Amino acid sequence: MARLFGTDGVRGVANEGLTAELALGLSMAAAHVLGEAGGLGGRRPVAVVGRDPRASGEFLEAAVIAGLAGSGVDVLRVGVLPTPAVAYLTGALGADFGVMLSASHNAMPDNGIKFLARGGHKLDDSIEDAIEADYRGHLDGTLDRPRPTGAGVGRVHEYTEGFDKYVAHLVAVLPNRLDGVRVVIDGAHGAAARVAPEAFARAGAEVVYTLGAEPTGLNINDGVGSTHLDGLRRAMREHRADLGIALDGDADRCLAADAEGDEVDGDQIIAILAVAMREAGTLRGNTAVGTVMANLGFKLAMEREGIALVETAVGDRYVLEAMKEHGYALGGEQSGHVILLDHATTGDGTLTGLMLGARLAATRKPLAELAQVMTRLPQVLINVKDVDKSRVADCGELTLAVKAATEELGATGRVLLRPSGTEPLVRVMVEAADQEQAKAVAERLASVVRSQLAV
Repeated sequence: MARLFGTDGVRGVANEGLTAELALGLSMAAAHVLGEAGGLGGRRPVAVVGRDPRASGEFLEAAVIAGLAGSGVDVLRVGVLPTPAVAYLTGALGADFGVMLSASHNAMPDNGIKFLARGGHKLDDSIEDAIEADYRGHLDGTLDRPRPTGAGVGRVHEYTEGFDKYVAHLVAVLPNRLDGVRVVIDGAHGAAARVAPEAFARAGAEVVYTLGAEPTGLNINDGVGSTHLDGLRRAMREHRADLGIALDGDADRCLAADAEGDEVDGDQIIAILAVAMREAGTLRGNTAVGTVMANLGFKLAMEREGIALVETAVGDRYVLEAMKEHGYALGGEQSGHVILLDHATTGDGTLTGLMLGARLAATRKPLAELAQVMTRLPQVLINVKDVDKSRVADCGELTLAVKAATEELGATGRVLLRPSGTEPLVRVMVEAADQEQAKAVAERLASVVRSQLAV
């Protein structure tokens, strides 16, 4: 039986794989597992519930709230807010857990349910498994827990102060104001379409243009946001702003663009912030955390700057685990998931953009100049499909081919073969000093993968 929880909650096509019945059942299970965690001293548990603007979020939110309140949980309904806002409010309001309805950067038909532990932290796999076991137990009749009645049922409260409380938090944690910084914001027609412009304006920036700022429930991530940067690039060239930021649907990631419309990716953003935090004395352990898929140029930049780099498996949850385990303050991914652990329990795109703007304001340097802290090496990624991905580590011919390619590339190149976690394919990633060499080596290795791992 396939596990319901993926790397970032439970996701699926809304009303198909992710139904109201599933949302109801999972929320009832979460009410039991999370609502009783640590003991409550006789009081009713409290949950914060938020969502992104997807149309399906309306009925899924209703199902989640029904499951929680029907299980004796008091609900603080915060409405449409980013995932990091729900995480922040879960901690700031002393709630026992949080629930966010979003499929992040996915297309509008998808949706997802993400549960957050007390304090706004992501759940451990063991807790997700406990929720799933409770849900399946009720589904097959092996669990039959009595439900509260009368005054025992949970109450639902509209918490309209969530927007202002979250924006005030974002502005308060900045090292300096953003006065004089001209900004373009792409809100992806998502959860931060209102939050991000308001936060930048309160921080002193001049928001000269917004796009992706009119969510209808049907247009989230549709040609806008961090997965579609063309609109932001055009707007930056047209308005000659200092900083452009693009968020995704639930605003837990951020990519940027400079005045010429050139992309500044997650690796570059982390490098800029790492140097800023080192200078401010807030880069704990003088260390940044990235993944094995980070551009080699990022690694070389950190070495040159004297900043240690810890590498994890791909996925912001693994970055976060390493940060929490060792007490590091900064980490993230090339995709724009940037975690500033002193101020957020998860990736926060709006906060990342604000911190980038604060660096521009403090240095009075253009973003393009700040981004030169690292040089992105050419990177080629080939997905080799329909192969036996389980044999990657044991195939002698493939091991020899990788060794030869690594020796050929030397210190300014890198090879990474990674079996997909969800599909029958192997990802071949090659970085080199120039694009042509990266492409040639990647195609050669992909050919070996096809011939040696064919099914």
